[in-house]
Amino acid sequence: MLTPALQTARPILRPLGLVDAPAIQRHFDNWHIIRNLSVAVPWPYPADGAESFVRLQLDRIAAGEEIYQWVLVLRDGDGEAIGNIHFRPRMQSSKGHRGFWLAEPYWNRGLMSEAIAAVNDFAFGPLGLDQFDVCNVATNAASRRVKQKTGAEFVGFVELPHHNGETRSEKWVVRRETWLRRSQP
Repeated sequence: MLTPALQTARPILRPLGLVDAPAIQRHFDNWHIIRNLSVAVPWPYPADGAESFVRLQLDRIAAGEEIYQWVLVLRDGDGEAIGNIHFRPRMQSSKGHRGFWLAEPYWNRGLMSEAIAAVNDFAFGPLGLDQFDVCNVATNAASRRVKQKTGAEFVGFVELPHHNGETRSEKWVVRRETWLRRSQP
């Protein structure tokens, strides 16, 4: 299945494209974002980092890997990518199945929680998943809040090295029955 566009009240999630590389490069090359990510992400971020990332993801998708890659754009904006969500529903990884980042000027507005809710609807609707895991570095309170607001349940800790020097990550599970209960009126 190709990455579908997902609509929310404020952000639109559209499939990642090569056209997004310049905006990703501009926003993602930021220590305040990178510090909370695993050391698998290069730092210092290379000048061609975003283009290389986008090409690699598009190649993986074209080769048939089950990866869903969205960029967030503001519904009332200019179409520029301000963040990214990736979802690998069936891949086993200590980093979990879903990851995200948001450009710093857009923090603390609830945009990522709104976007993640749409991804959860996709995971438990069209994909038919029963549950999936997500992780964040233990000191990333903002990422933890997104997980709490979007129905994730804390299950423990895993070891995963991050750029900020920490190795302790929180592991969460998002379950279909919990999500469906939360999302009903």
